[in-house]
Amino acid sequence: MNKYELTLVLDGKAGAAKKKKIIETLEKVLAIFKGSIKESKDWGVKELAYKIGKSETGLYLFFEIELDPKGAKSLNDKLRVDPDLIRFLLINKNK
Repeated sequence: MNKYELTLVLDGKAGAAKKKKIIETLEKVLAIFKGSIKESKDWGVKELAYKIGKSETGLYLFFEIELDPKGAKSLNDKLRVDPDLIRFLLINKNK
């Protein structure tokens, strides 16, 4: 299992339902590939450095996860097509 840092940015106006949906998607992928969330932080709503689409603020979520490389690729693919996310970053901490 590799250690990863995952940062998600949703629209700042996203409600609790969208936040919950994103977290459930993450948990489903982790369950399929026997990964786990080691730490999670809600960084709250922050002003973006520049406008992304129509969003001027973003809701930031941070996770430290353990997952195998095949699961990381699958998670990356799922997050890439998620319409609720405006940005995400998945970093392998083992490299």
